[in-house]
Amino acid sequence: MKEQAVIQVGQEFPLTIKRLGINGEGVGFFKRNVVFVKGALPGEVVTAQVTEAKPKYAEAMIKKIRQASPDRVTPPCLIYEACGGCQLQHMTYERQLIEKKDLVIQALERYVKDLVPTIEVKHTIGMEDPWNYRNKSQFQVRQLGNKVIAGLYAESSNKLIDINKCIVQHPVTTHITNEIKKQLQHLNIPIYDEKNPQGIVRTIVVRTGMKTGQIQVTLVTTKKKMPHKEELVQFIRAIDSNIVSISQNINAEKTSLVFGETTFNLFGKETIHEKLGELAFDLSARAFFQLNPEQTEHLYNEIEKAAALTGKETVVDAYCGVGTIGLWLAKNAKEVRGMDVIEESIQDAKRNAKRNGYSNTKYVHGTAKEWLRKWENEGFVPDVLTVDPPRAGLDDELLKTILEIKPKRFVYTSCNPSTLAKDLQQLTKVYNVKYIQPVDMFPQTSHVEAVTLLELKK
Repeated sequence: MKEQAVIQVGQEFPLTIKRLGINGEGVGFFKRNVVFVKGALPGEVVTAQVTEAKPKYAEAMIKKIRQASPDRVTPPCLIYEACGGCQLQHMTYERQLIEKKDLVIQALERYVKDLVPTIEVKHTIGMEDPWNYRNKSQFQVRQLGNKVIAGLYAESSNKLIDINKCIVQHPVTTHITNEIKKQLQHLNIPIYDEKNPQGIVRTIVVRTGMKTGQIQVTLVTTKKKMPHKEELVQFIRAIDSNIVSISQNINAEKTSLVFGETTFNLFGKETIHEKLGELAFDLSARAFFQLNPEQTEHLYNEIEKAAALTGKETVVDAYCGVGTIGLWLAKNAKEVRGMDVIEESIQDAKRNAKRNGYSNTKYVHGTAKEWLRKWENEGFVPDVLTVDPPRAGLDDELLKTILEIKPKRFVYTSCNPSTLAKDLQQLTKVYNVKYIQPVDMFPQTSHVEAVTLLELKK
């Protein structure tokens, strides 16, 4: 058996790109070594220059494109390569949808290879117009000399990229952020920096209701007291008449998490109003809500299709957030119960259920594993369980709980094909995978959501 050749940093070689990696990079093989090449597309032949060499793989940059893919296009964003927030703007949208389906298949091949021939992975559901779709921006704020900037960190870096225009964001979110950062500079309000303990403002969060037009602004600060606070609030109010909620969230921790635990209302309402399909929702500053409402409707329709409710079934919506998925299903369910670890989300969910006229819902604060156990002890096991977990997937205790209480039908919505496939290793002990439906929630990026229908083995 041939040994792997040792690859060294700086080494150059021709490379044929075989597929797309989970982070949107091209993947090729050189003398039995896996090589990841940022910006390379499947089918391309490039001259790769190694930037990092590891025992099992190497990372490289494109030195030259020897044979370009017919799916390569010029990215329309001027800071595309510097920003790193998008990974696939240099690929046609049609090809993005094909590659996202393949990312799901690749994950299955890695974790449940034996089951791959038996699992139907459907074509990715895309957008008609895959731009300006994000309803919320969370831009970090920093001081660069005398200038206040706001944006995202460059990939694998602590360098903040100042973003004045982002073509995947709804334009109003970047416009308001730009105005606020100019006013922060004008008022000389101290800006947070890891090296500056006296800094106050660390993040500007702007969310807009795509259907209602209502706008929510949240300033994340290290402390409640802030100079020129009233003046700043009055300025923000004047930016756009649709701003109906201004809040201040306190996050004094050295953490990558955006929000702290405490939020104060500075102006207007504590929530903004938004609609999804026939449903209406009130969203507080920290409440989770899907970032792409147009695709969310497609996603929830797929969850509804998989749940196949007839009006007789009980449903549990784990990780329920403000109740969106459970309420989408409530019209065809006997009862919907949901839980979440964020108390404000549960309060929002209760209000949203009432607002939409549903009395067959119950929302509780806590973890899914705790409540599923508690309800099982009370004699309640849901007919249908639906989950939409974070990128880390289902935690081990929840997986164990699901495998023991065995809901008949299980709809798993995932934002990470790798953790979905890893969880399927365990779930397929008692469930059959009927199909997987990818949905493109984040065009121009390497992210893909997938709705998986699992049914209890007979």
